[in-house]
Order: sequence, then structure tokens, then C-alpha cells
Amino acid sequence: MNFARICAAVVALLAVASPGSAQAPGYPARPVTVIVPFPAGGSTDWLARMLSQKLEQRLKGSTFVVENRPGGANVVAAVTVARSPPDGHTLLMTTSTTMAINPSVFKNLAYDPTKDFVPVALVSRVPFVLVVNSNLPIKSIADLVREAKAKPGGLTYASTGAGSAAHLYMALLQNALGIPATAVPYKGNAPGLQDTIAGHVSLMFSDLLGALPHIRSGKLRALGVSTKGRAPAALDLPTLQEAGVNGYDASAWQMIVAPAKTPKEIVGALNAELNAILREPPTMADINGRGHIAVATPPVAELQRFVQSEIARWAKVVEATGAKGTQ
Repeated sequence: MNFARICAAVVALLAVASPGSAQAPGYPARPVTVIVPFPAGGSTDWLARMLSQKLEQRLKGSTFVVENRPGGANVVAAVTVARSPPDGHTLLMTTSTTMAINPSVFKNLAYDPTKDFVPVALVSRVPFVLVVNSNLPIKSIADLVREAKAKPGGLTYASTGAGSAAHLYMALLQNALGIPATAVPYKGNAPGLQDTIAGHVSLMFSDLLGALPHIRSGKLRALGVSTKGRAPAALDLPTLQEAGVNGYDASAWQMIVAPAKTPKEIVGALNAELNAILREPPTMADINGRGHIAVATPPVAELQRFVQSEIARWAKVVEATGAKGTQ
């Protein structure tokens, strides 16, 4: 299930949708807790708080409270929500790592994305950008291939851990181009970027928001964006597909989910409310301005198929990198 089909489903949905707020009688009956598996201040946390505020405005008299529960590669937060009462009063603002990648990386994952959760809304995609140290003689994908093959093992890249986007997106690139590169582990995106700027590593995949200031200042050189379409926050940057990596399309994504067995009326109402919010031009501009790509969420059944397809897709990549069952 790709994003083109998701967009088509959304168009079909909007063609028959009626205006006004969806209703689930009696909901919410008390404050709704939205759990975020990251510390406060990050992009996922911002999305949760922004959408919670807008839901309060639409669902008159309601209260949505954001709670940060970082730890364990998102597992702590996921298990908390999976074990919560399925009544719509505990939600999880989660990512593709939680829902699609962890099932392959963990030997014994404490939750099942398809059995323990029901997807409520797809919120955004997160494009990454391939950047290289600006002092290297690499100004194109052709240059990258030539340099990598001329110095087998000589190119290094910053990885933020087995199964992370920085790791898996590079694995996809290596497979597409047939080039060698050696991973250097970092605890986060920021230190990896700093060492790429300093020349301690050759290149990396970074989230767009973190890399863009360094690209604009000339400290880093961008070779392409990971998504099939250009990123709204940097329309001047080509995609990797445009740069010569045929068929390359990868992005993280963020989704709101609820515990499995949450009543369909509540899930459907939240899906409709969030779809209306995500189609508002100011909301789209805010999301796109933070280096993401706003998504008008499709219906729940379409989201369930999307999650299943993403689990299958990333399982192949994780296995090819040797990261399967490493945690």
C-alpha cells in the first residue's frame, strides 16, 4: 500500500464526506491522554500537542493531555497504550519505527502493531535528506558511486543505531547503487550531523529540519531527498530518484493509534475530525514548515492495510542489513 493509493483513497472519501464534525455520543467522557514515546520538544511531541489543541477546539468541552513516555525504542509508550482500556481515552502518537520497523528489529517485541492497536489517523511523512561533507569531491550520485567504488570501505556514514532511519535508508541506497560504506554509530541525529560537517564521517541520512540550516550555509552538500516527491520545506532540493537512484522512495511517518477493540464509532469519529484538521491550510503549512509532509488521512481500513504493507516492506530491509532480531 503506497502513498499514491492512500491519496486516491482520501480523494474518494472527501467526495462523499458531508461537512461538519463527526459524532460519537458521550465521547469523550473525561480527559483524553495522548502518549508520546519521545521527550518533550521534538517534532512528534509538537504534532501531538498541536493536534490535541485543535481536537479540543472541535470537540467542545473536551480535554486532551499530552504525556511524554520515552524509552526502549518506543516500546515503553507502546506497551502502556496497548494495555490501556480500549475506550478512546488513551491514544498513542507514534511513528513508523514503532509500527513497522520494531517488529523485525526486536527478537521478542512486547506488543503487536496489528493486533494491539487500531490506527486512527496518519498525520505526516518525514522526508530525510542524504548529505555529504562539503569538502569531499562528491556533488552528485554518480560522484558518490565513483568515490565509493574507488575506495572500498573508505566511505563512512553516521548511523543512529541498527534499524534506525539513518541506517535503513543507507542500506536501501547501498542496495540500489551497489556501493560499500561503513556505519559509524551515534546516539542521535545532531552528533552525527556535526561529525559529518567536521569530516569525521563522509555522509549520512538526516531529517530535513536538522540538516537544512547546514545545507543553506554550505557546511553540508545535499545529494537528494528520500521521498518520491520533493519536500515542501525545500522544493529546490531534488529527490534521490531525480538525482539518479531509480525508484528510491523512503520516509518515516507519524500516526495516531488507539488500543485494539476501541469502539468503531470512536475511532471513526476521531479519524474524521483529524482528517478535517489535517486538511486545513494553516495546519498543512505548519506541518510542512517543520520539514514534514502533511497527509490527509485515509479511512481506518485503508490505514490497517498500509501498516501491514509497511511491516512487510521494512522486514526485508531489516533482514538484508543484518539488524533482524538485534534487540
